[in-house]
Order: sequence, then C-alpha cells, then structure tokens
Amino acid sequence: MDKRDVDWHGPMPSVITPYNAEGGIDEDAFLENIELCIGYGMTGLLVAGNSGDFWSLTMDERKRLMALGIEGAGGRVPVIACAGAFLAPDVIELARTAAHIGCAGVMVLPPFFYSPNTEDIYAHFKTVSDSVELPLMLYNFPANSLPAMTFELIERLADLKAVVAIKETSGNYDTFYKILTLVGERIHVFCGQMVCFGVPAIVMGSPGYIDTNPNLWGAESVALYEAAVTGDLVRGRALQKKALALHELVSAGDKNTYSWVKTGMTLVGLPGGVARLPQRPLGEEQLAELRRGLERLGIAGPG
Repeated sequence: MDKRDVDWHGPMPSVITPYNAEGGIDEDAFLENIELCIGYGMTGLLVAGNSGDFWSLTMDERKRLMALGIEGAGGRVPVIACAGAFLAPDVIELARTAAHIGCAGVMVLPPFFYSPNTEDIYAHFKTVSDSVELPLMLYNFPANSLPAMTFELIERLADLKAVVAIKETSGNYDTFYKILTLVGERIHVFCGQMVCFGVPAIVMGSPGYIDTNPNLWGAESVALYEAAVTGDLVRGRALQKKALALHELVSAGDKNTYSWVKTGMTLVGLPGGVARLPQRPLGEEQLAELRRGLERLGIAGPG
C-alpha cells in the first residue's frame, strides 16, 4: 500500500470523547458532534485518538467509539480509528475490530512510557503492519510518546506494507517539512498542529490536517483549509492568526487542552460533555478566562 490506496485529505477533527455526569461515554453527545463536524464540511474523522482520550478508555470503550464513529459517519466520510497501545497484540486486536466494522484505517503510535529505542519502535510497527489488512497511519507525537521517531526511522516505516500516512504532531514546522520532503511522495503527511501552521503545511503539500480544536472552532477550521488550497492567503493568514490565538487560549502554560476544549464547547452550546479523571473540571477563574477568550475571538456555537 501507499498513499494512492486511500482517499484521505482535507480537514479532519480528532473527535473528542464527551462524558456524562457518571463518567460514562455520552454516546448521544458523541454522535451529535460527529454530525456537526460533517455539517461543517470536515472530510474525515479520527475517533478514540489522543483528543478522544484513548489513554483513559478501556478496550471495550475504544471499540464502542469505533462503532459509534461508523454509525455517525454513515458512509459520508472515512473513519480512522486510533489503535495505539503499548502492546502489539492489543494494537492488532483493535485494528481487526476496526476492519470488521468498516473503518477506513487505523492510527498507531510507538510504544510509550519506557522510551523504546529505534529498533523497538520499528519492530512494533512491523508486527502490526504484517498482521492487519487496514491502511495504517503513523503517529509522531513526541510530547506525549517518547522518544520522537527519527527521520531515518520514519523513512523505513514508510516502506512497511500497510503504512499509507503519518500524522506529524511535533509542533515544529522544520520537523514537519523535513518529513514531508522525505516521505511525502510515498505516504500522506498530515499536519497534526493545524492551529500552529496549517496554512503553510497545506500550501507546501500536506493533504490536510487532523487536530483537536476543530471540535470547538467548527466551520472556520474548514475555511482555513479551503483558503490554503484555493490560494486565498489573505483569508488564510487571518484564520491562521485566529487559530493560534485559540490554541494559546486552551493550551498555554499548564492547561489541559482536552478539558479546556470540551469545556469551551459546552460554553458555546456544543456537545463537549464533562470531564473524566484524570481530567478535572475547570475552576471559576479558568472558566472566566475561557469565556472571555471565546468572546474575544468571536467563537460561538452553530446557532
């Protein structure tokens, strides 16, 4: 396989997982958010990813979110499921579930926490690639999965039979562009930080982005992509500036991005749900800061 075997492009949200007051998945809110995202014009969905709290979900919950993603998409856009896990057998189990229910592909990150070396990471991905039939998206997110994959390793991984894409979320444009030049002819290199440099990434050849903030930002996150692909750089620059301001509002300092995004959604009437430990509800000062910031940026719900 390579990038020609999949039609993955455009603006895609890493769909958040909303919870109810009892800490369970709010399935109605999850489906409502998917419907909104597709209505905005988003061209695909990543479910149970980092923004979807895969790290705090059980295997059964992750499989359920995959099924809900397929239900919500209704064949209108491709659904890519995060199958990342520490153990390769767990990744394979999740990937086979994703294939069985109709997902278009799976995203997989390196084993995390114990700082695997290059050959450990390669062996992990090769084991998965050799064991699944679905197209595979690599996930490079060194802030949350150490160590970062080296350029040389990514070049090797791009040749594995199932690999068709990478979500590059280092947050460093130089790293993104180096990966694009190294493997962009073979696999799709998605921008994982649209909020920082989505327009430059797309102008330089990325097929699209996969990010958290589109859950909150909605239609303007699609407009950013459209401005880039149509060459409307005046509009693109303005939207990129706003995207970065929103990113700083929900992510600067020690803020938990996912809690802030979900709470921001709730404040503007979107289905963000409530926090689930280890995420905590925002305090009154944080809520006031978030309200002021959303009002300053003119971010409101779909109504």
